Amino acid sequence: IKIYSLRVDCKVTSRFAHTVITSKIVNQANESREATFEVELPKMAFITNFSMSIDGKVYPGIIKEKASAQKEYDTAVSHGQSAGLVKITGRKLEQFHVSVSIAAASKVTFELMYEELLKRQLGKFELLIKVRPKQLVKHFQIDVHIFEPQGIRFLETGSTFMTNELTEALTKVQNETKAHILFKPTVDQQKINPELNETLLNGDFVVRYDVKRGATAGDIQIVNGYFVHYFAPHEMPVFPKNVIFVIDRSGSMAGRKIEQTRDALLKILQDLRLEDHFSFITFNRKVVEWKSSLLQATAENVASAAGFVQTLSASGGTDINRALLTAVSVLDKAERLPERSVSMIILLTDGQPTSGESNVEVIQENIQKAVNGKYALFCLGFGFDVSYRFLEKMALSNGGIARRIYENADAALQLQGFYQEVATPILMKIEMQYPENAIEGLTQNNFKLFFEGSEIIVSGKISNELDLLPVEIKAQSHTSDLTLKEEANVKEKEQVFQNQSYVFGNFIERLWAYLTIQQLLEKSISAQEEDQKTLEAQALELSLRYSFVTPLTSMVVTKPAGQEQTELVNKPTEAG
Repeated sequence: IKIYSLRVDCKVTSRFAHTVITSKIVNQANESREATFEVELPKMAFITNFSMSIDGKVYPGIIKEKASAQKEYDTAVSHGQSAGLVKITGRKLEQFHVSVSIAAASKVTFELMYEELLKRQLGKFELLIKVRPKQLVKHFQIDVHIFEPQGIRFLETGSTFMTNELTEALTKVQNETKAHILFKPTVDQQKINPELNETLLNGDFVVRYDVKRGATAGDIQIVNGYFVHYFAPHEMPVFPKNVIFVIDRSGSMAGRKIEQTRDALLKILQDLRLEDHFSFITFNRKVVEWKSSLLQATAENVASAAGFVQTLSASGGTDINRALLTAVSVLDKAERLPERSVSMIILLTDGQPTSGESNVEVIQENIQKAVNGKYALFCLGFGFDVSYRFLEKMALSNGGIARRIYENADAALQLQGFYQEVATPILMKIEMQYPENAIEGLTQNNFKLFFEGSEIIVSGKISNELDLLPVEIKAQSHTSDLTLKEEANVKEKEQVFQNQSYVFGNFIERLWAYLTIQQLLEKSISAQEEDQKTLEAQALELSLRYSFVTPLTSMVVTKPAGQEQTELVNKPTEAG
């Protein structure tokens, strides 16, 4: 079984990435063989299309509501459910795997298409392409086109497998608003060494970039009546933070995890700013406060905290409820904190609540009541014994986010990286306002906090024949209350994309659908049951209308007669 062609074609238009992976395989044996298509794609992406064509006959994947696809599948396959074709394979990726039996001398072409909105983190966008053909490929290429009307501020490519020979197969062409990256190694360049038929191509190929930002009120782009508004202010004063680290030191954290936690906390302590206030609460069955109140991050206090962190050891049960309630009360009682500051609680745990209150619903309720919208709660789940759904619901109900920390060698870096994302709040209470009677289907337009290096994105549909789209942004910065205004000329904005050959026509509409689905799904996590059903119904309708494989839809893949005929493509979630 030989892969004779493998192409990854990626078009990024204003952060929205559309990727097509095409693999062509020939069976050179003189009998039937299994041909396998196995690729990894970013977790945040939605698959939009998949097909196999065997000797000219096309077998397309069809996207349906999950429940009805499952029913159809159960009927076709009497022996219960197969694992589905997609599974999570790590911190950033999930794997799509399908195989089909093809006759001697037959050819098959697999084509997978997926889309994602690139998310700005720590000042850059990252396009990640996983490369692992497992054999030498005669025609191999990665072709990336980027078009950013705001202008490209910087662009870099990186890879975990580059050698000097392979670098010669990489070309980059860039102007003000466009970039083209082509990676096209010959068979000889792909070899680990000339004698062996083994491939070097195994790992990540990454493109990182950022855009130029001129206008203070962000940048508006419009295509076919849909708009997207990007807002990422920079060089603003940073809010002082009041942060409490709530650290699990129950028995299951013993060994490697508590070591990595200590390493990460020591580095995080170095990153605190002088005007920040901080404290630690550690918990197993017992909840222990390092100090009874928040301390300013002076050199002396940071050194004393580092001493405390180095003594952290792990044993005993897990009382998440009391640990978090204690953190809230420390913030409630805090005095002499900076007038305008941001208060947050960062919880790190690796298990289920086993001591004290162990009913997760009661804990969620207790915490939400206590926090009462005053502070942001971030929940980090270490490993796979945590109830991620519980942590995610708790964080989303309290103005924060959840993140899984993978038990790898780089766990300390993951923890540190997360802290860096939330370390520099520069705006709070951000309201993005648009003319009410002129916009439909507006995505989230109120945001609690904005962190330096990230980006706010709002999208919607311009309902009537507007010539000018006025926007107003209200927010609080550390030093003042801001009102920013901007007016977009609809016709001029539409013009920007008119004559771009590689822009897929309705990309802002698809971006709007993608963003709306992601937000509906996120909202449904912390919603009451009734609302949950409504939110999921809306997300399902959009998933079907725009052909996205989301947690609510499945793609049914049919194979040629005589083989196990139907398989399902489902979207895995972090909560499983």
